[in-house]
Amino acid sequence: MTKLRTLVIGLGQMGLSHALAYHANPGFEIIGLVNRSPLALPEALSGYPLFTDLDAGFALNPDLVSINTYTDTHVDLAIRALEAGAHVFVEKPLATNVEDARRVVETAKRTGRKLVIGYILRHHPSWIEFIRQARELGPPYVMRMNLNQQSSGPAWEIHKRLMESTSPLVDCGVHYLDVMCQITDAAPVQVRGMGVRLSSEIAADQVNFGHLQVIFADGSVGWYEAGWGPMISETAFFVKDVMSPNGSVSIVMAEGAKSADVETHTKTATIRVHHAALDAEGRFEKPDTLLSMADEPGHQALCDREQAFVLKAITEDLDLSRHMQDAITSLAVVLAADRSMRDGCAIDL
Repeated sequence: MTKLRTLVIGLGQMGLSHALAYHANPGFEIIGLVNRSPLALPEALSGYPLFTDLDAGFALNPDLVSINTYTDTHVDLAIRALEAGAHVFVEKPLATNVEDARRVVETAKRTGRKLVIGYILRHHPSWIEFIRQARELGPPYVMRMNLNQQSSGPAWEIHKRLMESTSPLVDCGVHYLDVMCQITDAAPVQVRGMGVRLSSEIAADQVNFGHLQVIFADGSVGWYEAGWGPMISETAFFVKDVMSPNGSVSIVMAEGAKSADVETHTKTATIRVHHAALDAEGRFEKPDTLLSMADEPGHQALCDREQAFVLKAITEDLDLSRHMQDAITSLAVVLAADRSMRDGCAIDL
């Protein structure tokens, strides 16, 4: 099999993990790494050309461009790569507005190139099982989810830079709105957002804590919250819980988990399935089921799986129409919530 000549742009936490995934997968050949500033590479990547100049990277004519930069650069980079004939992997969120997200998707369709957006939970066996268990309960659903991150030092500096283009509600919210949409398979119809600025270190028009509530066409409802910063509580920072008339399914975090640990953001530890059915005496017919996820992949293994999907999508010519549309849908919801938060009114979708 001919290897996909791959250019990796952006070598932050996710970019480095994806670069390591390309390095380990014989279907890819890294031809260049691009980062806006020099950095020390891990030993596995030290032999690859490293550029600070985008033009030098694109001049290598890659088959695949992997974009792992800040959100406000995604659209221009993705369209440039697609127009040059390359396939694209781009981290979420796809864009800072829905119109630009649609522009990227339309460019992928017009050029016939593959566009994969970094919805990493779609490749996580535990999250696939969580969604499957929730769907078996049947609608309507109540979906409660959050991902708050207590950050300090370099992590807080990264979060402050991220908030220059993307609020916490949008940045990780696309993941969990995507999960909600997979569970209900119903269209989101209305969203309301609220937020607050909890730090004088960010701009006056930025918020570092946000919360949204969304209503779906099948009557399901969901909420999501996200906060970043040194003031964020470690209590109940990771809630993933779904209820329906027939019971509930929940992710039970491992004791001692910390919000700043990237492994915590994807690990499920245990899935608890609760059945609501009562017997003639009003007692539960079944005990709760605890599904152990002890063998689930860690962060790097999950990145490896995601990039294996990118390879499969390209080499097997997979139809990514639903994948791309779902990315637009989840982005539209969180962006509407962000607008609602600032305008103080519910947004019909």
